[in-house]
Amino acid sequence: MISIFDQFLKRRHFQFKNRLTAASALGEYLKNSNIKFDRRTTLVLGIPRAGALTADIVSKKLLIDNFNLIIPRKLTDPDNKEQSIGAIMEDGFKSLNANLIHDLFITNNYLEKEIRVQIEEIKRRKFTYYQGESNYDIYEDIKRYHTIILVDDGAATGYTIRVTVKWIRTLDKKFNIPFRKIIIAIPISPKNVVNMIEAECDADVRVVLRPSTSTFHSVEQFHKNFDPISDDEVIRIMMNRKRYKCK
Repeated sequence: MISIFDQFLKRRHFQFKNRLTAASALGEYLKNSNIKFDRRTTLVLGIPRAGALTADIVSKKLLIDNFNLIIPRKLTDPDNKEQSIGAIMEDGFKSLNANLIHDLFITNNYLEKEIRVQIEEIKRRKFTYYQGESNYDIYEDIKRYHTIILVDDGAATGYTIRVTVKWIRTLDKKFNIPFRKIIIAIPISPKNVVNMIEAECDADVRVVLRPSTSTFHSVEQFHKNFDPISDDEVIRIMMNRKRYKCK
């Protein structure tokens, strides 16, 4: 039987109505997949801002109560802020595209400044989303779960997803945490990026739309409406969960 997802994947110019429909489609896709997990020991992690909305809907579709945020930040080219050259976590753990940095003649001075700026933005977001809990440590929640579903609203380069998974795996090894299952769930990502994520991350990657590299220009092009998500919307999601961290 051909599923609804198989049908719209064949449509050349398919677009989601908005972020909500993309998130809902991702949730349905996961619910109807062959993924096996125990809801009690599974944590859904959203990458804000937009990934928080996507993760919130996905967790509800899957009937998973355990929900939280994780905040990586991409590092960008000084001349093109849409061009990612890597990504970083709050503690300075990073994943860089060394070849691209070399080809773009990016200096160490710029890279160090960009790292500082993005770490400060991570701290600002954490303080905002957790209502002043600036010392909150997300890994203290992560390490208690057997399965992690990492959710974002799309992956144009995949750097923030890749750095997040590598960070979790590195800390797991440091603290002797048994190998856990990580599921990466995103509505849209080009085939070459999906391949890179699969090659670099020991994780189960689930993507609804995988357009060819030649036809993909941005995640936005696959939405009729792609309005940005505000900090206030992320706070609302967290408040509606009636907690700022997992129990």
